Amino acid sequence: MAMGLLQSGCSVPFARALRSRTFTTISSTVTVPSLKKASQMETRLLLGMSEEQLQQLAVDFGQKSFRGKQLYHLLYKRKVKEIQEFNQLPLEFRNDLQEAGWRVGRSPIHKAVTAADGTTKLLIKLEDNRLVETVGIPVKDNDGSFKLDSMCFISGNSLWSWIKHMLSALTIKNLCGFNHYSATMVIHFCANQVGCPLRCLFCATGKGGFSRNLKSHEIVEQVLAIEDVFKQRVTNVVFMGMGEPMLNMKEVLEAHRCLNKDILIGQRMITISTVGVPNTIKKLASYKLQSTLALSLHAPNQSLREKIVPSAKSYPLNAIMKDCRDYFLETRRRVSFEYTLLAGVNDSVKHAIELAELLHEWGRGHHVNLIPFNPIDGSEYKRPSKISVFAFVSALESRKVTASVRQTRGLDASAACGQLRNEFQKSPLLSASINQEFHSEVALAS
Repeated sequence: MAMGLLQSGCSVPFARALRSRTFTTISSTVTVPSLKKASQMETRLLLGMSEEQLQQLAVDFGQKSFRGKQLYHLLYKRKVKEIQEFNQLPLEFRNDLQEAGWRVGRSPIHKAVTAADGTTKLLIKLEDNRLVETVGIPVKDNDGSFKLDSMCFISGNSLWSWIKHMLSALTIKNLCGFNHYSATMVIHFCANQVGCPLRCLFCATGKGGFSRNLKSHEIVEQVLAIEDVFKQRVTNVVFMGMGEPMLNMKEVLEAHRCLNKDILIGQRMITISTVGVPNTIKKLASYKLQSTLALSLHAPNQSLREKIVPSAKSYPLNAIMKDCRDYFLETRRRVSFEYTLLAGVNDSVKHAIELAELLHEWGRGHHVNLIPFNPIDGSEYKRPSKISVFAFVSALESRKVTASVRQTRGLDASAACGQLRNEFQKSPLLSASINQEFHSEVALAS
């Protein structure tokens, strides 16, 4: 499941996707707009504002600053979705907010699909009727408690136990069940674009085309929606869903700030994934975040990578590896190299040896996250065998490269990134939804 959330796709050339984009330092201050009637101004959104900003907003409406603190609590703790449901606030204040064009900024869930293992994918219907996917993964132990057992490392002295476990398993799961640690967890893979403007050949997202970047509040609301569904705090956020975060860096960084400061998800619990966009890894490093950088590598050499990830033509492998090394030196945060295993394409022992040599050439501070391919409609790629996966891991481990195998989750819930959205785009229901509002029960019955 999680493999597919790594994948991206394309509908426009890479150079065009990069054109006319600027990245600015995120500011904690905001200028509250004048108190005009809603008919005279564009809609203003509360979601994404800091406690300080909300206090200033309350003061500008003639309220005491503590009303802003109440707003903050209602938005991020109680997750109230409508201003008129802010019962702690005076009715006059609520009415004034609405008349001035303010709203919370939460979107309805268009459809929810839950797999047998609890993995849940949501289609969120945005204000412009576009659909965006977001996924929550609960990680539970056999006793019902939550446990992280799919992202830990294989210890060298556990290989024989690991082999026996792997050969007896029906699916590739819990491969790293030694040396794991327990934690209450809901992992959230969030989108940052509607579609994706890159063309990774193994990905379902690009088949649905690219529409636009998400705003920061549209990223934040995905986390709140997942928390609503699971009745559980999201503990880990991964910018590894629909879209390329580095092509929407300003909004991603603002969402990162809100998730960290307002929703209280630690920076070390946030991962930002990228297929590699020139100059952006350096830019991200300059913020000195304590979040993990995940590079979608997928090949140990430039020629093979260009075949799998066409945008790699604009970012030579040596340049991207240098930027990843510099990111580690700047932040002291290890870089995760995401590697989708495609049967007969990049999954041989020879490829593993070449990958180990590449990583050693560029120094320490790395980890390899292997993702067996999730089948998607229209793709010629196939999932590798368990033996191939083991051989690849063994080749890396024997060369002192730490590696983990991503647990496959949610295959019965259209798990590959973009797949559920694409199914809706093929349906006549979607055409209707783009032009007019329709009740959620119609979508759920489709």
